[in-house]
Amino acid sequence: MKLVSYWQDTATPAGDFRHTQVPDEVDVAIVGAGLTGLSAGLELAQGGARVVVLESHGVGWGASGRNAGMATTGLAIGFGQAIARYGRATAAKYYLEYDKAISAVEALVREHSIECDFARHGKLSLAVTPRSLAAMRDTQREVAEVGGLPDLQVLGPEDIRKEIGSDYYHGGMVDPLGAGLHVGKFVNGLATAAVAAGAVVCEAAPVVSLDRDGARHLVQSSRGPVQAKHVLVATSGYTSSLTPWLQRRVIPVGSFIVCTEPLDADLANELLPHGRMASDAKMLTYYFRLTPDNRLLFGGRARFALSSPDSDRRSAEILRRAMLEIFPQLSTTRIDYTWGGLVDLSMDRMVHIGQRNGIHYSLGYSGHGVQMATYAGQQVARRLLGTQPELPFGGIGFHAVPGHVGPPWFLPFIGAGAHVIDRWNLLRGGKA
Repeated sequence: MKLVSYWQDTATPAGDFRHTQVPDEVDVAIVGAGLTGLSAGLELAQGGARVVVLESHGVGWGASGRNAGMATTGLAIGFGQAIARYGRATAAKYYLEYDKAISAVEALVREHSIECDFARHGKLSLAVTPRSLAAMRDTQREVAEVGGLPDLQVLGPEDIRKEIGSDYYHGGMVDPLGAGLHVGKFVNGLATAAVAAGAVVCEAAPVVSLDRDGARHLVQSSRGPVQAKHVLVATSGYTSSLTPWLQRRVIPVGSFIVCTEPLDADLANELLPHGRMASDAKMLTYYFRLTPDNRLLFGGRARFALSSPDSDRRSAEILRRAMLEIFPQLSTTRIDYTWGGLVDLSMDRMVHIGQRNGIHYSLGYSGHGVQMATYAGQQVARRLLGTQPELPFGGIGFHAVPGHVGPPWFLPFIGAGAHVIDRWNLLRGGKA
């Protein structure tokens, strides 16, 4: 079993940028060579800006290369909750941004001929209890009432077998616009396109300090300084004490994944006959999909811990047990890969794009980073170029996590609380 991301292991690197010279001066310095930073760097370079992307490790090393490769529709919070919080019109606007983001990914794949197995197989949300199925019917009705949003299909117990080879779930909801891709190939494709457009990518170049001198920023990396008119922080779940104001507002939660050996075509078709991107409606959600070579990728918040070889192995054991509970027909199937990484949650589980003290940022993707990070990076870049008058999700307060001033000491408490809530919902919902 390999302790490495399947996506990173099966993608060709865009190049070796560990010795690329850090420029003396640029228009925009970007911290982080993931989906946010590279999509922004590509857009800026295409717009004629001088841009450098500084990365502590390598292209796509963080969340961008460790996720499930899902670009799925819908807010991270329920649509009804969004209506209650923001009003119907604003909630619908936010909801549509996620669809726009998937289209932005698709357009980049097409424009730059990125071979990353992008396909809109749809999103399958799965209900564990009758109560969660009823909530999906409410969402279906609310979305239909707004108009201009995609048609959702809700399936009850009598129909769910058409979508998944399991009796574990009570029903589900299908959104046909959800997509999947090989995210390792995609992030490296973005890097290739950004460099071709004129952006400078520097790997093994962690930023150690950010200072401001009048209208300019001094960005000090381990491989030398660079002066910049603007700085974009694109560090997602790896946001650190480099930017303490942002660090206090990002909850770095470990998400872990196992990936099986390639499955026989008949077995793969039995598990997910339409190849949907699937996730269930729990706080400690499970998510799964078929990879382009017919492996089952299965992930979740197995443990509220940070990733390490020991933590990844323990999480793999938990996830394999969960996978077999849902798909017992995989009892003899080998696990080829397991890995972990950090996703960035915000207190309100909304994307936050903005500026503070001259530092631009885009964070808080809350499990929707494939498309939202890519899209948000583009949007920030266009704002900096002067072609985007308004940023999406503007005006949402970005609140700090109480007591969060360094390492996330509170993660075990969040995990314990989520377990209790999930257990209570199962008991209350009629499935123990």
